[in-house]
Amino acid sequence: MKKQKTIKYHLVLICFLAIPFLHFAQQKRVIHSWITTQDRSMLFQAQDSIIPFSKSTNPRYPAIIVDPVHRMQEVDGFGFALTGGSAELLIGMNPEKRKVILQELFGMHNDDIGISFIRLSIGSSDLNSYTFSYDDLENRETDTELKSFNLGQDLQDVVPVMKEILAINPDIKIMGSPWSAPVWMKTNQNIRGGKLKETYYEVYADYFVKYILEMEKQGIPIHSITIQNEPMNSRNTPSMSWYWYEQAGFIKNYLGPKFQEYQLDTKIIIFDHNTDRPDYPLSILQDSLASKYVYGSAFHNYRGNMETMSMVHRARPDKHIFFTEQMVTEKPNNSTIGITDPFNRLIIQGMNNWSRNVILWNLAADPNNDPHTDNGGCSMCQGALTIAGNTVSRNLAYYTIAHASKFVRPGSTRIHTTQPTDPSVYLYEDEQRAKVNRVWESQSSPLLPNVAFETPKNNIVLIVSNTSSDQHSVKIQYKGEYAIVPLEPGSVGTFVWNQ
Repeated sequence: MKKQKTIKYHLVLICFLAIPFLHFAQQKRVIHSWITTQDRSMLFQAQDSIIPFSKSTNPRYPAIIVDPVHRMQEVDGFGFALTGGSAELLIGMNPEKRKVILQELFGMHNDDIGISFIRLSIGSSDLNSYTFSYDDLENRETDTELKSFNLGQDLQDVVPVMKEILAINPDIKIMGSPWSAPVWMKTNQNIRGGKLKETYYEVYADYFVKYILEMEKQGIPIHSITIQNEPMNSRNTPSMSWYWYEQAGFIKNYLGPKFQEYQLDTKIIIFDHNTDRPDYPLSILQDSLASKYVYGSAFHNYRGNMETMSMVHRARPDKHIFFTEQMVTEKPNNSTIGITDPFNRLIIQGMNNWSRNVILWNLAADPNNDPHTDNGGCSMCQGALTIAGNTVSRNLAYYTIAHASKFVRPGSTRIHTTQPTDPSVYLYEDEQRAKVNRVWESQSSPLLPNVAFETPKNNIVLIVSNTSSDQHSVKIQYKGEYAIVPLEPGSVGTFVWNQ
Protein backbone atom coordinates (compact mmCIF):
# COMPACT_ATOMS: atom_id res chain seq x y z
CA MET A 1 0.00 0.00 0.00
CA LYS A 2 2.82 2.39 0.88
CA LYS A 3 4.48 1.68 -2.48
CA GLN A 4 1.22 2.47 -4.35
CA LYS A 5 0.89 5.83 -2.54
CA THR A 6 4.47 6.69 -3.45
CA ILE A 7 3.85 5.91 -7.10
CA LYS A 8 0.67 8.02 -7.07
CA TYR A 9 2.59 10.92 -5.45
CA HIS A 10 5.29 10.75 -8.11
CA LEU A 11 2.70 10.75 -10.89
CA VAL A 12 0.98 13.82 -9.43
CA LEU A 13 4.35 15.57 -9.05
CA ILE A 14 5.32 14.78 -12.66
CA CYS A 15 1.99 16.12 -13.94
CA PHE A 16 2.36 19.27 -11.84
CA LEU A 17 5.87 19.92 -13.13
CA ALA A 18 4.74 19.30 -16.71
CA ILE A 19 2.06 22.03 -16.63
CA PRO A 20 4.38 24.94 -17.53
CA PHE A 21 5.92 22.94 -20.38
CA LEU A 22 2.48 22.01 -21.74
CA HIS A 23 1.47 25.66 -21.54
CA PHE A 24 4.65 26.67 -23.40
CA ALA A 25 4.06 24.03 -26.05
CA GLN A 26 0.52 25.30 -26.61
CA GLN A 27 1.67 28.91 -27.05
CA LYS A 28 1.67 30.04 -30.66
CA ARG A 29 4.40 32.17 -32.17
CA VAL A 30 2.82 35.54 -32.99
CA ILE A 31 3.87 38.66 -34.90
CA HIS A 32 3.65 42.23 -33.58
CA SER A 33 3.66 44.92 -36.27
CA TRP A 34 4.57 48.61 -36.66
CA ILE A 35 3.43 50.27 -39.90
CA THR A 36 3.93 53.53 -41.83
CA THR A 37 1.47 54.04 -44.68
CA GLN A 38 1.91 56.25 -47.71
CA ASP A 39 -1.19 58.36 -46.91
CA ARG A 40 0.18 59.14 -43.39
CA SER A 41 -2.82 57.54 -41.72
CA MET A 42 -0.24 55.50 -39.78
CA LEU A 43 3.24 56.77 -38.96
CA PHE A 44 5.35 54.09 -37.27
CA GLN A 45 2.16 52.96 -35.55
CA ALA A 46 1.86 49.81 -33.47
CA GLN A 47 -0.93 47.55 -34.74
CA ASP A 48 -3.60 46.22 -32.41
CA SER A 49 -3.89 42.93 -34.27
CA ILE A 50 -1.44 40.16 -33.39
CA ILE A 51 -0.86 37.72 -36.23
CA PRO A 52 -0.16 34.04 -35.43
CA PHE A 53 2.06 31.65 -37.34
CA SER A 54 0.48 28.38 -38.45
CA LYS A 55 1.36 25.22 -40.39
CA SER A 56 -1.09 25.93 -43.21
CA THR A 57 0.09 27.64 -46.36
CA ASN A 58 -0.73 28.32 -49.99
CA PRO A 59 2.13 26.64 -51.86
CA ARG A 60 1.55 28.79 -54.96
CA TYR A 61 2.20 31.97 -53.00
CA PRO A 62 5.96 32.46 -52.39
CA ALA A 63 7.10 33.53 -48.95
CA ILE A 64 9.91 35.58 -47.49
CA ILE A 65 11.86 32.77 -45.86
CA VAL A 66 13.59 33.88 -42.66
CA ASP A 67 16.55 31.64 -41.81
CA PRO A 68 18.27 32.36 -38.44
CA VAL A 69 20.89 29.66 -39.05
CA HIS A 70 22.55 31.68 -41.82
CA ARG A 71 24.08 34.67 -39.96
CA MET A 72 25.92 37.69 -41.31
CA GLN A 73 27.26 40.90 -39.73
CA GLU A 74 26.60 42.26 -36.25
CA VAL A 75 24.74 45.56 -35.97
CA ASP A 76 26.24 48.64 -34.29
CA GLY A 77 23.18 50.85 -34.59
CA PHE A 78 21.07 53.41 -36.45
CA GLY A 79 20.90 57.16 -36.12
CA PHE A 80 21.75 60.63 -37.37
CA ALA A 81 24.48 63.23 -37.55
CA LEU A 82 24.21 65.58 -34.58
CA THR A 83 25.59 68.56 -36.50
CA GLY A 84 26.51 71.81 -34.80
CA GLY A 85 23.38 73.31 -36.32
CA SER A 86 21.23 70.51 -34.87
CA ALA A 87 22.76 71.03 -31.43
CA GLU A 88 22.30 74.81 -31.72
CA LEU A 89 18.57 74.37 -32.32
CA LEU A 90 18.20 71.83 -29.53
CA ILE A 91 20.11 73.90 -26.98
CA GLY A 92 17.88 76.86 -27.86
CA MET A 93 14.77 74.98 -26.74
CA ASN A 94 13.17 75.19 -23.33
CA PRO A 95 15.07 72.59 -21.21
CA GLU A 96 11.91 70.61 -20.41
CA LYS A 97 10.84 70.55 -24.06
CA ARG A 98 14.34 69.44 -25.08
CA LYS A 99 14.30 66.70 -22.45
CA VAL A 100 11.06 65.32 -23.87
CA ILE A 101 12.24 65.20 -27.49
CA LEU A 102 15.67 63.74 -26.58
CA GLN A 103 13.94 61.02 -24.56
CA GLU A 104 11.75 60.21 -27.57
CA LEU A 105 14.77 60.06 -29.87
CA PHE A 106 17.23 58.14 -27.71
CA GLY A 107 15.13 56.34 -25.12
CA MET A 108 13.50 52.92 -25.16
CA HIS A 109 10.10 53.62 -23.60
CA ASN A 110 6.86 52.87 -25.47
CA ASP A 111 6.86 55.89 -27.79
CA ASP A 112 10.65 56.27 -28.07
CA ILE A 113 12.59 55.25 -31.19
CA GLY A 114 15.90 54.21 -29.60
CA ILE A 115 18.55 55.92 -31.75
CA SER A 116 21.80 54.08 -31.05
CA PHE A 117 24.48 55.72 -33.25
CA ILE A 118 25.48 59.40 -33.55
CA ARG A 119 27.93 61.11 -35.91
CA LEU A 120 29.60 64.34 -34.79
CA SER A 121 31.68 66.75 -36.83
CA ILE A 122 35.24 67.30 -35.59
CA GLY A 123 35.18 71.08 -35.78
CA SER A 124 32.48 72.62 -37.95
CA SER A 125 30.61 71.00 -40.82
CA ASP A 126 28.63 72.73 -43.55
CA LEU A 127 25.61 72.58 -41.22
CA ASN A 128 27.05 74.98 -38.67
CA SER A 129 26.18 78.67 -38.47
CA TYR A 130 29.82 79.50 -39.13
CA THR A 131 33.12 77.70 -39.67
CA PHE A 132 35.72 76.95 -37.02
CA SER A 133 38.34 74.40 -35.97
CA TYR A 134 39.63 73.59 -32.50
CA ASP A 135 42.84 75.55 -33.08
CA ASP A 136 42.06 78.76 -34.94
CA LEU A 137 44.86 81.31 -35.23
CA GLU A 138 45.30 84.72 -36.85
CA ASN A 139 47.87 86.30 -39.14
CA ARG A 140 49.28 83.02 -40.48
CA GLU A 141 50.51 81.92 -37.06
CA THR A 142 51.20 78.24 -36.38
CA ASP A 143 50.71 76.09 -33.28
CA THR A 144 52.61 72.85 -33.77
CA GLU A 145 52.27 71.97 -30.08
CA LEU A 146 48.50 72.64 -30.20
CA LYS A 147 48.70 74.89 -27.14
CA SER A 148 45.60 76.78 -28.32
CA PHE A 149 43.53 73.64 -28.84
CA ASN A 150 40.03 73.79 -27.34
CA LEU A 151 36.58 72.44 -28.19
CA GLY A 152 35.35 76.00 -28.74
CA GLN A 153 31.78 76.32 -30.00
CA ASP A 154 31.06 72.64 -29.30
CA LEU A 155 31.19 73.42 -25.58
CA GLN A 156 28.18 75.70 -26.08
CA ASP A 157 25.91 73.24 -27.90
CA VAL A 158 27.24 69.83 -29.06
CA VAL A 159 28.82 68.87 -25.73
CA PRO A 160 25.85 69.76 -23.46
CA VAL A 161 23.38 68.08 -25.83
CA MET A 162 25.57 64.96 -25.99
CA LYS A 163 25.70 64.85 -22.17
CA GLU A 164 21.91 64.83 -22.07
CA ILE A 165 21.81 62.10 -24.72
CA LEU A 166 24.32 59.96 -22.81
CA ALA A 167 22.21 60.32 -19.66
CA ILE A 168 19.38 58.66 -21.62
CA ASN A 169 21.52 56.09 -23.46
CA PRO A 170 25.03 55.74 -21.97
CA ASP A 171 25.87 53.00 -24.50
CA ILE A 172 25.26 55.02 -27.65
CA LYS A 173 28.08 54.79 -30.21
CA ILE A 174 29.63 58.09 -31.29
CA MET A 175 31.61 58.67 -34.47
CA GLY A 176 33.63 61.82 -35.18
CA SER A 177 34.36 63.10 -38.71
CA PRO A 178 36.35 66.21 -39.72
CA TRP A 179 35.38 68.45 -42.65
CA SER A 180 38.73 70.28 -42.60
CA ALA A 181 41.99 70.62 -40.72
CA PRO A 182 42.73 74.03 -39.13
CA VAL A 183 43.37 76.62 -41.83
CA TRP A 184 47.01 77.18 -40.84
CA MET A 185 47.78 73.51 -41.62
CA LYS A 186 46.41 73.74 -45.20
CA THR A 187 47.98 74.50 -48.56
CA ASN A 188 45.44 77.20 -49.49
CA GLN A 189 45.05 78.79 -46.03
CA ASN A 190 41.27 78.41 -46.47
CA ILE A 191 38.62 76.38 -44.67
CA ARG A 192 37.22 75.37 -48.09
CA GLY A 193 39.20 73.03 -50.33
CA GLY A 194 42.97 72.77 -50.30
CA LYS A 195 45.03 69.96 -48.82
CA LEU A 196 46.81 69.20 -45.56
CA LYS A 197 50.49 70.15 -45.77
CA GLU A 198 52.61 67.05 -45.30
CA THR A 199 54.78 68.95 -42.79
CA TYR A 200 51.74 68.99 -40.48
CA TYR A 201 50.80 65.30 -40.73
CA GLU A 202 52.13 64.53 -37.25
CA VAL A 203 50.53 67.64 -35.76
CA TYR A 204 47.19 66.70 -37.31
CA ALA A 205 47.48 63.20 -35.84
CA ASP A 206 47.98 64.90 -32.45
CA TYR A 207 44.87 67.00 -33.22
CA PHE A 208 42.78 63.81 -33.52
CA VAL A 209 44.23 62.46 -30.25
CA LYS A 210 43.49 65.73 -28.44
CA TYR A 211 39.90 65.71 -29.71
CA ILE A 212 39.31 62.19 -28.40
CA LEU A 213 40.93 62.93 -25.03
CA GLU A 214 39.12 66.26 -24.57
CA MET A 215 35.76 64.68 -25.41
CA GLU A 216 36.56 61.89 -22.97
CA LYS A 217 37.15 64.53 -20.26
CA GLN A 218 33.63 65.76 -21.00
CA GLY A 219 32.32 62.22 -20.50
CA ILE A 220 31.79 61.67 -24.24
CA PRO A 221 33.49 58.46 -25.48
CA ILE A 222 34.38 58.49 -29.18
CA HIS A 223 33.80 55.00 -30.61
CA SER A 224 35.32 55.76 -34.02
CA ILE A 225 36.66 58.49 -36.28
CA THR A 226 36.80 58.83 -40.04
CA ILE A 227 39.88 60.53 -41.47
CA GLN A 228 37.97 63.00 -43.63
CA ASN A 229 34.38 63.62 -44.66
CA GLU A 230 34.17 63.26 -48.45
CA PRO A 231 37.91 63.46 -49.26
CA MET A 232 37.18 63.90 -52.99
CA ASN A 233 34.75 66.83 -52.56
CA SER A 234 36.30 70.29 -52.25
CA ARG A 235 33.09 72.24 -52.89
CA ASN A 236 31.69 72.19 -49.36
CA THR A 237 32.47 74.80 -46.75
CA PRO A 238 34.39 73.40 -44.89
CA SER A 239 36.15 70.73 -47.00
CA MET A 240 39.60 69.28 -47.66
CA SER A 241 40.97 66.97 -50.35
CA TRP A 242 42.98 63.78 -49.77
CA TYR A 243 44.27 61.27 -52.31
CA TRP A 244 44.16 57.67 -51.14
CA TYR A 245 47.95 57.32 -51.00
CA GLU A 246 48.18 60.47 -48.86
CA GLN A 247 45.60 59.11 -46.44
CA ALA A 248 47.38 55.74 -46.36
CA GLY A 249 50.66 57.46 -45.51
CA PHE A 250 48.98 59.56 -42.81
CA ILE A 251 47.46 56.46 -41.19
CA LYS A 252 50.50 54.17 -41.24
CA ASN A 253 53.15 56.75 -40.33
CA TYR A 254 51.30 59.08 -37.96
CA LEU A 255 47.68 58.46 -36.90
CA GLY A 256 47.89 54.70 -36.30
CA PRO A 257 51.13 54.91 -34.27
CA LYS A 258 49.71 57.87 -32.26
CA PHE A 259 46.57 55.91 -31.34
CA GLN A 260 48.80 53.02 -30.36
CA GLU A 261 51.06 55.28 -28.28
CA TYR A 262 48.10 56.73 -26.36
CA GLN A 263 46.41 53.31 -26.11
CA LEU A 264 43.21 54.61 -27.66
CA ASP A 265 40.38 52.16 -28.37
CA THR A 266 38.79 54.56 -30.89
CA LYS A 267 38.41 52.86 -34.29
CA ILE A 268 39.99 54.31 -37.44
CA ILE A 269 37.60 54.24 -40.42
CA ILE A 270 38.59 55.25 -43.94
CA PHE A 271 36.98 56.81 -47.04
CA ASP A 272 33.63 58.29 -45.81
CA HIS A 273 32.50 59.07 -49.36
CA ASN A 274 30.30 57.78 -52.19
CA THR A 275 29.76 54.19 -53.28
CA ASP A 276 30.96 54.98 -56.83
CA ARG A 277 34.62 54.83 -55.72
CA PRO A 278 35.46 51.47 -54.08
CA ASP A 279 38.98 51.84 -55.46
CA TYR A 280 39.75 54.44 -52.77
CA PRO A 281 39.27 52.27 -49.65
CA LEU A 282 40.57 49.11 -51.36
CA SER A 283 43.76 50.93 -52.37
CA ILE A 284 44.40 51.91 -48.75
CA LEU A 285 43.60 48.42 -47.52
CA GLN A 286 46.10 46.85 -49.91
CA ASP A 287 48.83 48.74 -48.01
CA SER A 288 49.46 46.28 -45.19
CA LEU A 289 51.19 48.88 -42.98
CA ALA A 290 48.17 51.19 -43.16
CA SER A 291 45.59 48.40 -43.16
CA LYS A 292 46.64 47.04 -39.77
CA TYR A 293 45.33 50.22 -38.13
CA VAL A 294 42.07 50.38 -40.12
CA TYR A 295 38.83 49.03 -38.62
CA GLY A 296 36.65 49.51 -41.68
CA SER A 297 35.40 51.65 -44.59
CA ALA A 298 32.54 54.17 -44.55
CA PHE A 299 30.22 55.09 -47.41
CA HIS A 300 27.68 57.66 -48.59
CA ASN A 301 25.32 57.10 -51.51
CA TYR A 302 24.86 60.39 -53.36
CA ARG A 303 26.47 58.53 -56.27
CA GLY A 304 27.04 54.85 -57.00
CA ASN A 305 25.32 51.61 -56.00
CA MET A 306 24.90 50.15 -52.54
CA GLU A 307 26.20 46.79 -53.86
CA THR A 308 29.65 48.42 -53.84
CA MET A 309 29.78 47.80 -50.10
CA SER A 310 29.42 44.06 -50.72
CA MET A 311 32.25 44.27 -53.25
CA VAL A 312 34.53 45.83 -50.65
CA HIS A 313 33.39 43.25 -48.08
CA ARG A 314 34.18 40.39 -50.46
CA ALA A 315 37.63 41.81 -51.14
CA ARG A 316 38.37 42.44 -47.44
CA PRO A 317 35.96 40.51 -45.19
CA ASP A 318 38.33 41.15 -42.27
CA LYS A 319 37.38 44.86 -42.32
CA HIS A 320 33.97 46.28 -41.40
CA ILE A 321 31.53 48.30 -43.51
CA PHE A 322 29.74 51.46 -42.29
CA PHE A 323 27.13 53.72 -43.86
CA THR A 324 27.73 57.20 -42.49
CA GLU A 325 25.71 59.77 -44.45
CA GLN A 326 22.70 60.29 -46.67
CA MET A 327 20.27 63.19 -46.92
CA VAL A 328 16.60 62.09 -46.89
CA THR A 329 14.09 64.89 -47.48
CA GLU A 330 10.45 65.56 -48.31
CA LYS A 331 8.30 68.60 -49.04
CA PRO A 332 6.99 70.25 -45.87
CA ASN A 333 3.30 69.59 -45.12
CA ASN A 334 3.12 66.91 -47.83
CA SER A 335 -0.09 64.88 -47.63
CA THR A 336 1.79 61.64 -48.41
CA ILE A 337 5.09 60.19 -47.25
CA GLY A 338 7.38 58.53 -49.81
CA ILE A 339 9.10 56.22 -47.36
CA THR A 340 9.48 53.01 -49.38
CA ASP A 341 12.26 54.07 -51.77
CA PRO A 342 14.67 55.63 -49.24
CA PHE A 343 13.94 52.86 -46.77
CA ASN A 344 14.62 50.18 -49.36
CA ARG A 345 17.82 51.83 -50.61
CA LEU A 346 19.35 52.88 -47.30
CA ILE A 347 18.10 50.55 -44.56
CA ILE A 348 17.34 47.34 -46.47
CA GLN A 349 20.08 47.56 -49.11
CA GLY A 350 22.50 49.14 -46.66
CA MET A 351 22.22 46.28 -44.20
CA ASN A 352 21.94 43.59 -46.90
CA ASN A 353 25.26 44.89 -48.25
CA TRP A 354 27.12 44.31 -44.98
CA SER A 355 26.92 47.69 -43.27
CA ARG A 356 26.99 47.57 -39.49
CA ASN A 357 25.04 50.81 -39.20
CA VAL A 358 23.03 53.45 -41.04
CA ILE A 359 23.46 57.16 -40.21
CA LEU A 360 21.33 59.77 -41.99
CA TRP A 361 22.08 63.46 -42.54
CA ASN A 362 21.03 65.18 -40.31
CA LEU A 363 19.17 65.27 -36.98
CA ALA A 364 17.56 68.72 -37.03
CA ALA A 365 17.13 71.94 -39.01
CA ASP A 366 14.76 74.89 -38.79
CA PRO A 367 11.85 75.47 -41.24
CA ASN A 368 14.26 77.17 -43.69
CA ASN A 369 16.77 74.29 -43.53
CA ASP A 370 19.12 76.51 -41.51
CA PRO A 371 21.66 76.79 -40.06
CA HIS A 372 24.29 76.12 -42.72
CA THR A 373 27.45 77.80 -43.92
CA ASP A 374 27.57 80.16 -46.91
CA ASN A 375 29.49 79.34 -50.10
CA GLY A 376 29.10 75.56 -49.98
CA GLY A 377 26.75 74.83 -47.09
CA CYS A 378 23.74 72.62 -47.78
CA SER A 379 20.65 74.78 -48.26
CA MET A 380 18.36 71.81 -48.94
CA CYS A 381 19.34 69.60 -45.99
CA GLN A 382 16.11 69.06 -44.11
CA GLY A 383 16.49 67.50 -40.68
CA ALA A 384 14.82 64.39 -39.36
CA LEU A 385 13.23 66.98 -37.08
CA THR A 386 12.15 70.50 -37.97
CA ILE A 387 12.63 72.68 -34.90
CA ALA A 388 11.04 76.13 -34.70
CA GLY A 389 11.67 77.43 -31.18
CA ASN A 390 10.00 74.84 -28.96
CA THR A 391 7.86 73.37 -31.74
CA VAL A 392 9.07 70.07 -33.20
CA SER A 393 7.79 68.22 -36.28
CA ARG A 394 8.97 64.84 -37.56
CA ASN A 395 10.01 64.31 -41.16
CA LEU A 396 10.65 61.43 -43.55
CA ALA A 397 14.15 60.68 -42.21
CA TYR A 398 12.78 60.29 -38.66
CA TYR A 399 10.39 57.49 -39.67
CA THR A 400 12.99 55.88 -41.95
CA ILE A 401 15.34 55.38 -39.01
CA ALA A 402 12.61 54.62 -36.44
CA HIS A 403 11.49 51.47 -38.25
CA ALA A 404 14.97 49.98 -37.66
CA SER A 405 16.41 51.70 -34.58
CA LYS A 406 13.71 50.82 -32.05
CA PHE A 407 13.86 47.05 -32.50
CA VAL A 408 17.19 46.24 -34.19
CA ARG A 409 19.34 46.98 -31.17
CA PRO A 410 23.16 47.04 -31.10
CA GLY A 411 24.46 43.49 -30.92
CA SER A 412 21.72 42.19 -33.23
CA THR A 413 22.83 40.01 -36.13
CA ARG A 414 21.56 40.12 -39.69
CA ILE A 415 20.13 36.77 -40.76
CA HIS A 416 19.30 35.36 -44.17
CA THR A 417 16.02 36.08 -45.94
CA THR A 418 14.93 35.37 -49.50
CA GLN A 419 15.05 38.45 -51.72
CA PRO A 420 13.24 39.75 -54.83
CA THR A 421 16.32 38.83 -56.87
CA ASP A 422 16.18 35.18 -55.76
CA PRO A 423 14.45 32.53 -57.94
CA SER A 424 10.99 31.49 -56.73
CA VAL A 425 10.01 27.83 -56.23
CA TYR A 426 6.38 26.85 -56.88
CA LEU A 427 4.67 23.55 -56.06
CA TYR A 428 1.66 22.58 -58.18
CA GLU A 429 -0.50 19.54 -58.88
CA ASP A 430 0.07 17.47 -62.03
CA GLU A 431 -2.62 18.13 -64.65
CA GLN A 432 -3.36 14.43 -65.28
CA ARG A 433 -2.68 12.75 -61.94
CA ALA A 434 -4.29 13.91 -58.74
CA LYS A 435 -2.09 14.18 -55.64
CA VAL A 436 1.04 14.09 -57.80
CA ASN A 437 2.95 17.34 -57.35
CA ARG A 438 5.35 19.09 -59.67
CA VAL A 439 7.94 21.78 -58.92
CA TRP A 440 8.56 24.85 -61.05
CA GLU A 441 11.36 27.38 -60.51
CA SER A 442 10.88 30.92 -61.77
CA GLN A 443 13.73 33.37 -62.17
CA SER A 444 11.40 36.26 -61.33
CA SER A 445 10.01 36.82 -57.85
CA PRO A 446 7.11 38.83 -56.41
CA LEU A 447 8.86 39.12 -53.05
CA LEU A 448 9.21 42.59 -51.57
CA PRO A 449 12.53 44.13 -50.45
CA ASN A 450 13.29 43.04 -46.91
CA VAL A 451 15.96 42.46 -44.26
CA ALA A 452 15.85 40.48 -41.00
CA PHE A 453 17.75 40.33 -37.73
CA GLU A 454 18.07 38.25 -34.59
CA THR A 455 18.27 40.52 -31.54
CA PRO A 456 20.15 40.04 -28.25
CA LYS A 457 16.76 39.38 -26.61
CA ASN A 458 16.14 36.46 -29.01
CA ASN A 459 13.53 38.27 -31.07
CA ILE A 460 13.34 38.11 -34.85
CA VAL A 461 12.82 41.46 -36.58
CA LEU A 462 11.77 41.49 -40.24
CA ILE A 463 11.49 44.85 -42.03
CA VAL A 464 9.71 45.06 -45.38
CA SER A 465 9.26 47.91 -47.87
CA ASN A 466 6.21 47.54 -50.13
CA THR A 467 7.56 49.18 -53.27
CA SER A 468 4.86 47.54 -55.41
CA SER A 469 1.68 49.22 -56.63
CA ASP A 470 -0.69 46.32 -56.01
CA GLN A 471 0.65 43.84 -53.44
CA HIS A 472 -1.31 44.19 -50.18
CA SER A 473 0.18 41.49 -47.98
CA VAL A 474 3.42 39.70 -47.14
CA LYS A 475 3.81 35.98 -46.57
CA ILE A 476 6.47 34.98 -44.04
CA GLN A 477 7.95 31.52 -43.55
CA TYR A 478 9.86 30.79 -40.34
CA LYS A 479 10.89 27.35 -39.02
CA GLY A 480 8.25 25.53 -41.05
CA GLU A 481 5.41 27.86 -40.07
CA TYR A 482 3.69 30.59 -42.07
CA ALA A 483 2.00 33.92 -41.51
CA ILE A 484 0.32 36.46 -43.78
CA VAL A 485 0.73 40.08 -42.69
CA PRO A 486 -1.09 43.00 -44.33
CA LEU A 487 1.05 45.74 -45.89
CA GLU A 488 -0.45 48.32 -48.22
CA PRO A 489 1.44 49.56 -51.32
CA GLY A 490 3.75 52.42 -50.45
CA SER A 491 4.02 51.24 -46.84
CA VAL A 492 6.87 50.04 -44.63
CA GLY A 493 6.37 47.40 -41.94
CA THR A 494 8.48 46.21 -39.01
CA PHE A 495 7.43 42.75 -37.85
CA VAL A 496 8.68 41.29 -34.56
CA TRP A 497 8.26 37.83 -33.03
CA ASN A 498 9.92 35.59 -30.45
CA GLN A 499 12.15 32.75 -31.57
